[in-house]
Amino acid sequence: MQKTLLTTIIAGSALLVQPLFGDARADVRAYGASLDNSAWRVSEYSPLQCTLEHDIPRYGNVRFSAEASREMNLRLLLDMLRLPDTYGVASIKSVAPHWRPGVASRELGNLELYRQFSSELDKPMAWTILSELEKGMKPTFFYQDWHNQHDQVMVSISAVNFHSRYDDFLNCVAQLLPYSFDDIAFTVLQYHESSDDLTNPSKRRLMQVSEYLRHDQDLELILVDGHTDSYGPFDENETLSLQRAESVKQFLLQAGVSESQIVVTRHGERRHVAGNDTEIERAQNRRVVVQMQRPFNPRLLSAQAD
Repeated sequence: MQKTLLTTIIAGSALLVQPLFGDARADVRAYGASLDNSAWRVSEYSPLQCTLEHDIPRYGNVRFSAEASREMNLRLLLDMLRLPDTYGVASIKSVAPHWRPGVASRELGNLELYRQFSSELDKPMAWTILSELEKGMKPTFFYQDWHNQHDQVMVSISAVNFHSRYDDFLNCVAQLLPYSFDDIAFTVLQYHESSDDLTNPSKRRLMQVSEYLRHDQDLELILVDGHTDSYGPFDENETLSLQRAESVKQFLLQAGVSESQIVVTRHGERRHVAGNDTEIERAQNRRVVVQMQRPFNPRLLSAQAD
């Protein structure tokens, strides 16, 4: 009777392992935080970015990040201490922790592995993994080791101590600005006729720029170009275009931008973007164009070219 029971248990275990790793003869190197060292933290909490992190001992860490944007966004970065040495694919499964026996594993999808790069998942799968953690499951990655062809690698994300930090992360996400740097990097402000008084939509736009710059002043240069329509004397339009540009400069200074980062140019009525026959056309010409540039980032350029 005991021998029969033992045989049944061993056979059942083999059935569980086979679907997860494919080759039952392969050795498995498992990485994941234990009950004692499972820790979560919100490492970035601002109106510009929210980041939720979890360390995986001897492997690296996993980061969920959302950024200020017009649309809800999220990405997952699996940051490895040893980067992939080749290209491959990891399968992703939702696995029940050992204290929830009888709960079946579930296929979630795949993760592309790129040579010498940490791996990322986009919004749909990143939110799926967060929802599995919220349910107390262990999202787990399975792939063939690129250094040892005899080994399979299993990387688990623990849900232990997850919920309190997840609540903090969700609160941060709810307070993200609904626009990004790219949304404000090129801004056109419109003016009332013969004045340096902004239209109401442009006032709101300038407030958005100010709000963003209160949290992010990683800027190299801001170009502020003033323009007018063709009504009025040429010299007066030159002066008015400078007044408009200077008023925007003062606003940026009050937002904390350094004066050395701002370059003001007046163009008067010389660079129209529309005709001057109708009020709608003239309104388009009465403008200040604000262009913001960040410092050159060679790492970002390299990643885009890969």
